[in-house]
Amino acid sequence: MEIKKICVLGAGTMGHGIAQVCAQSGFQVNLQDIKEEFIQAGLEKIRRFLRNSLERKRITEEEVTVVLGRIKTNTDLAEAAKDTDLVIEAVVENLEIKKSTFKRLDQMCDERILFATNTSYQSVTEMAAVTKRPDKFLGMHWFNPPQIMRGIEVVKAEKTSEETIGIIIDLCQKLNKQPAIVRDSPGFIANRLLQAWRNEGFKLYDENVASFQDIDQALKTAYNFRMGPFELSDMTGLDIVLAGSETMYRETGMELFKPAHCITMKVRAGDLGRKTGRGFYQYEKG
Repeated sequence: MEIKKICVLGAGTMGHGIAQVCAQSGFQVNLQDIKEEFIQAGLEKIRRFLRNSLERKRITEEEVTVVLGRIKTNTDLAEAAKDTDLVIEAVVENLEIKKSTFKRLDQMCDERILFATNTSYQSVTEMAAVTKRPDKFLGMHWFNPPQIMRGIEVVKAEKTSEETIGIIIDLCQKLNKQPAIVRDSPGFIANRLLQAWRNEGFKLYDENVASFQDIDQALKTAYNFRMGPFELSDMTGLDIVLAGSETMYRETGMELFKPAHCITMKVRAGDLGRKTGRGFYQYEKG
């Protein structure tokens, strides 16, 4: 099977970027979200990214027009998924919402269509189990921002077929991404390692060992990281970071992943990072 047309569910932080990457790689894309305002916000982010690339002379005016022309939008789930070869789900990181979405999709879509979830922490096997195509179901964990980050974790669920894995590996290469194959497990590879590093930074702050600014600075200067744990968490969204910690702690039972006090209190206060204008740092919204 050759992937030609892709449906991306969710036009938010990850979805719009995934749609852009697929369109720039020559694929026809259906971008779906539950509200037209969400879709338009995602499209505007795509246009802004392409304009910046144009200003840096990394893309031409003609290429911008072609890329945008490959992206069709829809608020109707069935219409968006119809006649596609692959559905990549990038909705909110909530297992029950994802399962409900895939259960509906499974009833709407032709049995040949592959399903992929862009989850960071949730069980791919549990999602696949609500469908009648667990062999055609897998995880595609992209990294933020999808337009820049080259890695994709290809997550093999309990019943994912080798044929499905092979098709997605081939797709990753066509997208100029570097795939890493991993079995379905809490946090997969990257986020399991990241969560331990990040949570330890939070705990240092809770213990008043250092300010969050100095913790970030120490990591950046010592190891040449582009961002420290607090900067990275603000960019990701503190609600998403906390949900990841809670999932890892629940799934593994390891004290290492128990959510730190500082991140819990930030989320309770509604300070979620860049997207709200305030997290550990302050930002200008938009």
